[in-house]
Amino acid sequence: MIGRRWWAPWLWLAPALVLLGVFLVYPVINTVFTSFLGKQSGGGIADFVDDPSLFVGTDNYRYIFENPQTLVIDTHGALYNNIVWIVVFPLFTVGLGLILAVLSSRVRYEAAAKAAIFIPMAVSFVAAAVIWRFMYEFNPDIGTVNAVVTSLGLDSTAWLQNTGAPQTWLTDVGPDKLPGALDTLRINNLALITVGVWLWTGFAMVVLSAGLKGISTEVLEAGRVDGATEWQIFRRIIIPMLRPVIVVVTTTLVINALKLFDLVFVLTGGRFDTDVIATLFFRVSFVTRDFGLGAALAVVLLLGVVPIALLGIRRFQLREETG
Repeated sequence: MIGRRWWAPWLWLAPALVLLGVFLVYPVINTVFTSFLGKQSGGGIADFVDDPSLFVGTDNYRYIFENPQTLVIDTHGALYNNIVWIVVFPLFTVGLGLILAVLSSRVRYEAAAKAAIFIPMAVSFVAAAVIWRFMYEFNPDIGTVNAVVTSLGLDSTAWLQNTGAPQTWLTDVGPDKLPGALDTLRINNLALITVGVWLWTGFAMVVLSAGLKGISTEVLEAGRVDGATEWQIFRRIIIPMLRPVIVVVTTTLVINALKLFDLVFVLTGGRFDTDVIATLFFRVSFVTRDFGLGAALAVVLLLGVVPIALLGIRRFQLREETG
């Protein structure tokens, strides 16, 4: 019957395939095509049909990597900020998540402790950004962070900006203080990453805790019987056995760091050298209305996300095949 009615499965799949084609495949194709068009393009393929002179080839991609107008659109700064997020954000999030997963498994009220740490994940990223804007407020009567800083006898710090506000030794690190790319490691970028770590540590902890539960207690006890210290057990047994889970969590965090938008947009709007690719894409496309360059930025972001996502899927498939 299946052989005679080979079309039956496709009939059931047709609605999903149509939705994927309309809302995923076509927009991707149209965006890639638009990335080869000039600033006046807005409709992609349709605009090109009406006016073939809009085609500019790879000019938009050359603009991104040559970065000719850094004062207007700093594409190099946005790319570098994404790299900083990719390195620092997963490192601290996975590290804290792993430590909290191990420690929370040893307390009496494990469920309550994990629930408290996981709560930030229940808050929308926009709401979290608004909360932290108040937390980072320069006025210590409003900003919790500066209230703590001033209570220690230090000066209030403009955590989210490097210019236009009173500076301290933490923020006064402009181009004349740090050479080259290191200038991007200003305190405001690290302050933004701190918000991301606060939001995602609960996720990392829960997933790593589930992997930790899968480690046989007999293996841990055997290590203790052999005279291993708790640090040696953590380093030589727990981390190697959790490596597949750590890779999955890290892959998820890297993807989120690449497509980051809401935190930066709400907290700084991309000002003060905090732009990432997604915020720069939004401003270029919908503020300066350069749809060709905006589409090129979107394609660059897509090319960064897709290989990492495929790598994560492949590792998951290999883990399933090996049992």
